[in-house]
Amino acid sequence: MSASTLPATPTLPDSRGQGYGAALVLGSAVVWSFGGTLARFLSIEDGWTVVFWRSLFAALFLLGFMLLRDGPRGTVRLFAGMGLAGIAVGACFATASTSFILALAYTTVANVVLIQAGVPLIAALMAWLLFRERISGQTWLAIAAVIGGVAIMVSESLGGRVSMVGDALAMLIAFVFAAATIITRRFAHVRMTPAVFLGTVIAGTVAAIQASGFAVTGQELFVLVIFGALNFGLGLALFVTGARLVPSALAALLGTAEPVLAPLWAAIFHGEIPGARTVLGGAIVLAALLLYLGAELWRQRRA
Repeated sequence: MSASTLPATPTLPDSRGQGYGAALVLGSAVVWSFGGTLARFLSIEDGWTVVFWRSLFAALFLLGFMLLRDGPRGTVRLFAGMGLAGIAVGACFATASTSFILALAYTTVANVVLIQAGVPLIAALMAWLLFRERISGQTWLAIAAVIGGVAIMVSESLGGRVSMVGDALAMLIAFVFAAATIITRRFAHVRMTPAVFLGTVIAGTVAAIQASGFAVTGQELFVLVIFGALNFGLGLALFVTGARLVPSALAALLGTAEPVLAPLWAAIFHGEIPGARTVLGGAIVLAALLLYLGAELWRQRRA
């Protein structure tokens, strides 16, 4: 779940503030990169059970974070001010977080996170389709490269190495994150911390209805606390705090640490080596994203 829901924040004059924000965004990407590895430590067969517990602990962490940072009255004001935009972003996060857990039951960690890496470019394409926002020639080239890279990765599922269902869920994650990106940019004045909290509540509620049971072992509960509170909740808290202090292109650029590190952790801790097509397609996606974000960051700094 990389840095994708980015408001179009201007470059801030305080370099120390930018450095602090950049450190927080990078920290969120590193924290999120352990998501697939943590999921592999769980032997729970019902993915909805995992979604429920992960969402519950993430919601508790985010609520505590808001109460500590903004106080009870400030937290109430945040919820009152998020409006329909916050509800929509919450629904996007609920869909993404649920699909992430379910996708890992069908495909590799590398496929899930590398497909998500193209979110900023997918958002640019969706903004052009929906609002006719101008897309530069270099952005069109990057979008074409991402589409080609994802097609190469997904082709492994056609050969039976991984499941088409898993890749489809990974693509759904990318599209709902892109939708959240567009909404957040259109409503940049809205604080989205209560929105991501709402997303965890929605995901947990749906999972509670779908789950076959909630019983887990003590060891599994320990992993679920880390998975929900630290991996998901802390990652969101770091991101929504830091992304407001840095240019959007820089935040997205730092977020590429997640798709780079996640397959590495999965390979180290679980021996999950991605296939050749996943490596090739993922390299194309990351290269296109890095070139695009580098050019965008250069443009923002000039502006």
